[in-house]
Amino acid sequence: MPEHLTLEAVDSGGAIQEALDETKTSSRLRFLQKAVVAGGTIAVGGVLVGGLPKLAVGAPSPSQDVEILNFALLLEYLEAEFYTQAVAGGALSGETLAFARVVGAHERAHVAFLQKALGSKANPKPTFDFKGTTEDMGKFQATAIVLEDTGVSAYNGQGPRLTKKTLAAAGSIVSVEARHAAWIRDIVRKPPAPLAFDKALTKQQVEAAVGRTGFIQP
Repeated sequence: MPEHLTLEAVDSGGAIQEALDETKTSSRLRFLQKAVVAGGTIAVGGVLVGGLPKLAVGAPSPSQDVEILNFALLLEYLEAEFYTQAVAGGALSGETLAFARVVGAHERAHVAFLQKALGSKANPKPTFDFKGTTEDMGKFQATAIVLEDTGVSAYNGQGPRLTKKTLAAAGSIVSVEARHAAWIRDIVRKPPAPLAFDKALTKQQVEAAVGRTGFIQP
């Protein structure tokens, strides 16, 4: 693994790199955070952040929770299938294989949790094509970093739009996703927590970035 990891071999069209660049823009929130509600403010890793008006689009409501949870479910479907295919493919070894097995189990648990929370309103699992990124260890590692970083930023972006009950549940997922991001970075000898703050991504930004990868099939 080169000292400076690139995604050129993974992402010739630049879509995954664009998603990674977006998560590095402005300030970062790579501190393995938990998000919970405390008296109308969001408590993130012990730091109180009130309001976040730039991120809040629409007042929290049960119907909006369903929309956001299905958005989260799509990301969890994608991650769960990515790790499942990577483990089955036989290209991984050592700690990278252990990472894929552990994280894959976590992502499948997240899928089950969100499906249960949504009940009959849960969207079905789509078909995925990971463009060979699960069949080569270097490509897998690079893609896993992007997926985990983007997943954390996606959850961060939706936090202010959730009702208190659902936000607490989402916080229990995003903290684990951040640990995944730190672990895979450590495996490839990159700083596990490069900066103090992450940028939160909107639903539209994440959907566009993921869509451009072509991983989700029509």
